Amino acid sequence: MEKSLDNIVTLFSGNAWKAASFKPNGKMPIIRIQNIGENKSKEFIYWDEDYNETFIVKKGDLLLSLSGSIKLDFWDGQPALLNQRIVKISPKEGIDTHWLFFQLKNYVRKITNMGNHALVNNVSLTDLRKLTLKVPEYPDQLHIANLLSKAENLIVQRKESIRLLDEFLKSTFLEMFGDPEKNPKNLPFTTLEKLCSVIVDCPHSTPLKSKEATNYPCIRTSELTNGYISWDSMQYLDEDEYIKRTQRLIPEAGDIVYGREGTYGEAIRIPKTHKFSLGQRTMLFRPDYKKTNSIFLWAMVRSEFVYRQAKKKNSGSTVGHVNVKDIKQFRIFNPPIELQNQFAQIVEKTEALKTQYQQSLQELENLYGSLSQKAFRGEMVVKQAAKA
Repeated sequence: MEKSLDNIVTLFSGNAWKAASFKPNGKMPIIRIQNIGENKSKEFIYWDEDYNETFIVKKGDLLLSLSGSIKLDFWDGQPALLNQRIVKISPKEGIDTHWLFFQLKNYVRKITNMGNHALVNNVSLTDLRKLTLKVPEYPDQLHIANLLSKAENLIVQRKESIRLLDEFLKSTFLEMFGDPEKNPKNLPFTTLEKLCSVIVDCPHSTPLKSKEATNYPCIRTSELTNGYISWDSMQYLDEDEYIKRTQRLIPEAGDIVYGREGTYGEAIRIPKTHKFSLGQRTMLFRPDYKKTNSIFLWAMVRSEFVYRQAKKKNSGSTVGHVNVKDIKQFRIFNPPIELQNQFAQIVEKTEALKTQYQQSLQELENLYGSLSQKAFRGEMVVKQAAKA
């Protein structure tokens, strides 16, 4: 049965607290939009003046933001005060909170499209109340929420496993080579330029992208994510454009692509899968394999030690920028090649395991999506579950 949101929940809007009275610390934190959602901030502003207790949010309350990026979240912190443009959603009798959470997740895009699409998208409470949902019987709500909660928990666990593998590589680097800032193992330093056979900057022009995916990906800074290529936003070239952009140097597997402008400091290793070229704001480092290992150099370039060097050399413009000549002079560890190779072997084994975890994560996310669609099409009811 379809019902309007207003018939199955009570919506309570946050308060417009006076910014002049905000405190950097205090008794009652204020929940702002940046404090909810998947990548929530743990930094709060505080309120020490009088307040109406109806604005208090407690652990387990369901919150929905109505400005900017629409976010849905269960509050999991200490009691706090609700800010404007966020609503607390309290289910009425016969509505399970967790079922409602999963149902509304399916409607986030629709809620977003209710906005006025101004510079900052805003959804009105009046329009939100009119949102219609398919509402199954209460036992079916519990069944759906239980299945989707289990699937979501598996996804969270798999993401945590992937994160721990990244942390393992960072700790392995420090264990084998020590903190470059303190250099407890008394390892020699050199410059990045001396460990590379070639360093080239990207062509200073916007590539002419292909209308379809080809074998010629063009790596921009947006594709450099946590040390690896992010394919979601990848742009591709046709063969002629690829030839133009690789006249100075044809990238090879093992070369390192480094972002030097905007979100500078991130780097990836080029795999064997495609014929790559450089997008704007990137550079390519080709290791001198007689002196260094590509995997070790990649890890070193991504270290906090090298990032701090880049930060000091930032030109100070509105968009972060590090000059090529300064990058070439980055101070780099130069431990024995045998030790670098040992580290590289550990990285390769860890990356193989990470690939398995990522494939498993994709399968779990596909399963969650399938279960979610079946649930809200009315294909998962208690009687069907009992026969399974």
